[in-house]
Amino acid sequence: MDPKRWTETEGYEKSKNLLNRVQKVFFFKGADMDKVTVPIFRDKKGKEKLTMLTSYDFNFASIVDEAGVDSILVGDSVGNVMLGYPSTIPVTVEEMIHHTRAVTRGTQRALVVIDMPFMSYHESVEQAKRNAGRMIKKSGADAVKLEGGVRMKEVIRALVDIEIPVMGHIGLTPQSVNKMGGYKVQGKGEEAEHLIQDAKAVEEAGAFSVVLECVPRQLAKEITEMLSIPTIGIGAGPDCDGQVLVIHDLLGLFGGFRPKFVKSYLNMREQMDGAIKNFIEEVRGGAFPDDPHSFH
Repeated sequence: MDPKRWTETEGYEKSKNLLNRVQKVFFFKGADMDKVTVPIFRDKKGKEKLTMLTSYDFNFASIVDEAGVDSILVGDSVGNVMLGYPSTIPVTVEEMIHHTRAVTRGTQRALVVIDMPFMSYHESVEQAKRNAGRMIKKSGADAVKLEGGVRMKEVIRALVDIEIPVMGHIGLTPQSVNKMGGYKVQGKGEEAEHLIQDAKAVEEAGAFSVVLECVPRQLAKEITEMLSIPTIGIGAGPDCDGQVLVIHDLLGLFGGFRPKFVKSYLNMREQMDGAIKNFIEEVRGGAFPDDPHSFH
């Protein structure tokens, strides 16, 4: 057979695409030229808005990754979203590793960031180093994220010193919800200066980026312009260097209360409800499975 003709066939193209995908999964993961690394992520500041979404499993991660998001956050929000906890506080290191391993198996290109859960880095620098190192080794994540500004400066610096990239998180820090008295906007009035100092501390400690959560937009703009590292906003206005949302919020999978900063691009909860009810109706009515969905 003429090789030229073979290269033009649909079968060859499908085989080539499949082979490339298999090679990426088993041999070249992390070496793909399109892979978003920490330096690439950091260097996008001032050039291109960064995008970040949460994922907690293989399937969602693969969809989010293929859609082209810059970074996937395996947040400790897994506690609320996937495990039914009332807050992020009960989440353990083991649970974070479990979910992040699934995410990294489904991710080829996006930068994967794993949250360090409550009390996994609060006792001492040595505890933080031990847990962060274990989480990176076991999960395959590219970086860790931890909450706190000035008070966590030495922890961030210690992790960066042992080659673990750190994303900071200031403003509303959900692990401190009991101390804060609820999920409230942070940085109003006299609190603004404290937040500015937190942002400076995170940068000085060597973090490559920082999340600003539930912060007045003007303050977020000021911090973004002040820092040389990217700011990722969630409820912090449009002037941050990037934005992050919980994927279940974006898809409209939650009913009831929705925070002001959440924009749902779908109403998937309603669509799922309709599909499930159709299934129930067809099974009970004898319409499913029909002949095309049966073996002979």
